[in-house]
Amino acid sequence: MGDQLIPEAGNGLMGRRAFMTATASTAATLLSASAAGAQRTPWMRAPGAPMSESGVPSRHEAGLQRVLFASAPGTTGAGTSATPHEHLDGIITPSRLHFERHHAGIPDIDPDRHRLMLHGLVQRPLSFSVDALHRYPIVSRIQFLECSGNSAMMTAPEPPRLECGQLHGLLSSSEWGGVPLSILLDEAGLMPQGRWVVADGADAAVLARSIPLEKMMDDAIVALYQNGEPLRPANGYPLRLFLPGWEGNASVKWLRSLRVTDQPAMTKDETSKYSDLRADGSAEMFTFEMGVKSVITTPSPGLILDQPGLYQISGLAWSGAGRVQSVAVSADGGRTWADAQLDAHVLSRSVTRFRTAWQWNGSPATLLSRATDESGSVQPSREVVMRDRPPGSYYHYNAIQAWQVSDSGEVSNVYV
Repeated sequence: MGDQLIPEAGNGLMGRRAFMTATASTAATLLSASAAGAQRTPWMRAPGAPMSESGVPSRHEAGLQRVLFASAPGTTGAGTSATPHEHLDGIITPSRLHFERHHAGIPDIDPDRHRLMLHGLVQRPLSFSVDALHRYPIVSRIQFLECSGNSAMMTAPEPPRLECGQLHGLLSSSEWGGVPLSILLDEAGLMPQGRWVVADGADAAVLARSIPLEKMMDDAIVALYQNGEPLRPANGYPLRLFLPGWEGNASVKWLRSLRVTDQPAMTKDETSKYSDLRADGSAEMFTFEMGVKSVITTPSPGLILDQPGLYQISGLAWSGAGRVQSVAVSADGGRTWADAQLDAHVLSRSVTRFRTAWQWNGSPATLLSRATDESGSVQPSREVVMRDRPPGSYYHYNAIQAWQVSDSGEVSNVYV
């Protein structure tokens, strides 16, 4: 490995130049000459299981499920469940592990009876069946969806003793396919005074959000597909609004109505919730765009480093403003930094996978990642994010995350 493995930053961090050529030789086992003729393992001695109509994960991965599964007291369907990022790789979240946030359970909607109404300040009010929507031009993009309450527990005075997915798992990334809203709005004929669109869903909570018309005409879609298949009920079947890069609550699930108005509706879902409290007692509303953010998923709490040696640091970075431009990683608590290698797929308003090599010497270390997006915004420190935040203000937390590695290889959440 020679000069390729000279650290670029403190505490053994190699950086992106060394990452592609580094080999974790201590993790491999040398084969003897006799290994090539080893006897067949039990699963090689007889035909395997028959085919099935739907694929399922291996029984050896049965424990790979959503985490932090919790319903509000007195309910069975109002609550959240999170994506276990520390056990995943790449940028696509499997649909079965996509995070959930529900306010009144998951409705069982008959697609043949469901209709999407487009009305208000339009020349031609329209009603679309699900079948009719499938006849319109469909686009597909790989983009993230993040709850504005993601990472909210990091606003606590003491760092929560939780795993990566439990802290940051209200973020997922999928390939979303659907009809551009601009096509439907053009067909309805917008009136000049139209400035906002009020979207509401067909669940028992009738969740409703006011969205600026500019966003609807830009990149919003009526999503029909997720990861190549029809939306699953927990993610809005048979159709949902999807707003790339904006807080998840605004991407209304089980979409049933789009009403064009000249002003926001000030619904219960954008006044009593989903507004940002300030220290002076005011509340900032309509802070839709999710800030630039990153998190190291491995190593992270719940994963233990067995012994000193060469490891891969891997994580996710994303920004509601567009593409991730770079990710810097530190292994010494932020004293020195090295650029990480970004995977090939660096897409707009999508998560980006970053990786770098790290030579752990067995001593305590503090790992951090810091993302920068194409607009020049840099992921802030926790001190900056928490400045002027009163108790109870927990939306849009995007501070740098620190993981501490002990000399025993255990990883824990810390504030720096």
